[in-house]
Order: sequence, then structure tokens, then C-alpha cells
Amino acid sequence: MSIVDTSITAAAAALSGVAAWGAWKASREANATASSIAQIERDRWHRELTPQLRIKLETTGARHTLYVRFEAPAALGDLTVELTIRDDMDRSGFPHLAGGPTPEQTAEVIWGPYRFNPRVEGSDGLGRAMSAFALMPGDRQRLVVEPSAKPSWYNDAGGERRWREEYRTEPIRLWALCTASDHKPWRLSFGVPQDGSWALGGT
Repeated sequence: MSIVDTSITAAAAALSGVAAWGAWKASREANATASSIAQIERDRWHRELTPQLRIKLETTGARHTLYVRFEAPAALGDLTVELTIRDDMDRSGFPHLAGGPTPEQTAEVIWGPYRFNPRVEGSDGLGRAMSAFALMPGDRQRLVVEPSAKPSWYNDAGGERRWREEYRTEPIRLWALCTASDHKPWRLSFGVPQDGSWALGGT
């Protein structure tokens, strides 16, 4: 084989390698694009199926009841809901002052107007979280709540009154973790007013 033939063969092989690499790169980019589009579509479908919940507080005399209603979409079928009461703000980064409450004491306070009845109906010992319960579309769950306990350092004569006044008109702030079969969970935020009106989520 002449030098010219050898050069032509080498050039052809190089071009073939470049073409193969280009085809591989194009295929990889096409697959990445397809995966990205599929993920966008899955995320859109997940948002469209966000559970629509309504939550309200009903007060009758000294009894306080939280109603949780699952409105839609019916396509989800059986929905599992876990409720957690949120504080009015994150205090985990607050500085610890000498003579003041410790971070552990602060964390044991529910900084809001209500809590679940501790260790009743599946509530934890603090009254912050409620164990999961199931709802079908159109169904509702009834949960008993009570005024939150004042911090131990509100121990002066007017401590109870000051604590109640702080949250007299503040909403009950909640997280609702919703799960349904074959779907990623949804985490919904609620601010339930104390006037008995419904708070909406997932709309």
C-alpha cells in the first residue's frame, strides 16, 4: 500500500471516528432532552394533582375542634394526611441569654394559639404533630385541639393573660403532608383563622 493509500485510509478512519463520536453525543443529548421533558411533564402532572384541602377551627363553649376536609381531586382516591403545628417563626437561631430559656425549653413551646391534645387521638406528647389519618374525596376528619400552654418562664401573675393576648387573633399555622398511592408527597401550608372560616390549601 502506498503512502497515499495509507493516508487516505487513516483519514477515513479518523472521519469515521469523529462521525461515531458525533452520533454518540447527539444521542446522549437527545436522551437528556427527552428525560428533561419527561421530568417537566411529571412535575406538571404532580402540581395538577395537588390535594385541595380545607381546614377550619370551630369553637363551641370550651371545646375547640379542627375540621379537615379533602375536596379534590377525586382521581387521587384515598389520601393520607399528617398535620404538624408550626411556630409563628423559627427560633432555632435565637441567641441564648444568661438566665433566659434554654434552646431546649424554647423548642418545647408551641408558639401559636392552639395545639393538639397531647397523647390524644394520635397526637404526640407535646401536641405539635398528629399521626396520619386517611381521607376519601369529600370526607372530613375532626380533631380536638386546645389552647397552647404558656412557656414555663411566663410565671408572673399576668403571664397567662399575656400569653393569650399574644395569640388572640393569630392563625393556627400548619403543615399538611399528603400522600397518595403512586405519587410523590405534597407538603401544604395553612394559616387557619380563629374566626371559624375555612383555610384553603392546594388551590
